[in-house]
Amino acid sequence: MAAQLEFMARLAGVDAMSFETIVASGERSALPHGRATSAKLPKKGFVTLDFGVLLGGYCSDMTRTVHLGRAGAREWDVYHSVLEAQQAAIAAVAPGIRCGDVDEAARSVLRKAGLEKAFSHSTGHGVGLEIHEGPRIAAKQEQVLEPGMVITIEPGAYLSSGAALKGRRLASRGTRSKQVPKPFGVRIEDMVLVTDSGYEVLTAASAKDWIEL
Repeated sequence: MAAQLEFMARLAGVDAMSFETIVASGERSALPHGRATSAKLPKKGFVTLDFGVLLGGYCSDMTRTVHLGRAGAREWDVYHSVLEAQQAAIAAVAPGIRCGDVDEAARSVLRKAGLEKAFSHSTGHGVGLEIHEGPRIAAKQEQVLEPGMVITIEPGAYLSSGAALKGRRLASRGTRSKQVPKPFGVRIEDMVLVTDSGYEVLTAASAKDWIEL
C-alpha cells in the first residue's frame, strides 16, 4: 500500500516523499509512529496512512484513518472524538493565538471523551523546507501564531487491549457491535496555513468522513 501511494505521488509529479510513508493497520494502528511492513491488511480494523510529498523544495504532511470491515461502537466513538478534537484545534488557529491554546483545544475534547491519556504526542508542528519545523503545537507552548506559518493539526488516540472508553456516547452507535476490540489507534492530520484573519486548511481536498471499506 505504501509503495502504491508513493508510485501514484510520483506519477502526479512530486519530487520525492517528504518522509518515510507510514501505513499502520490492525493492532499496529495503536502505534503512533508505526512503519509500513510486509504484513497483510486485516479483514477488519483501522488503517492509518501518514504521508507527505516534497514539491518545489517544500514539504507536506497529512494523515487519514479508515476502517476495514464493520466497526464496533468503540472504534466509531474514538474516531469521531479524534475528529472533533481536530476540528476544534483547527478552529482555534488564528494570528496571535498561543500554540499551547491550540493544543488545549484538541486535548480538552479528548479529555471530556476519556481519551486524554491515549493522546500521547503533541497536537502539531510547523512544516516548510523541513518536515518538522517550529512552531511546536504542544501543551504550555507560549509562542504565538503568525500569518504565513504552516502547521499541522494531528491529534490521535492509541488504545491498548481492554482500555476503557469513558465519557459521552453518541446515539447513532447503539446498533453497533459491543465486542471488545483489539488494540487500535486513530490519527487525523491536516496542514493549516495561518492567515491574516484566521486559517486555511491546505489539505482540505481529502475528506475526513467516516469510511468503512
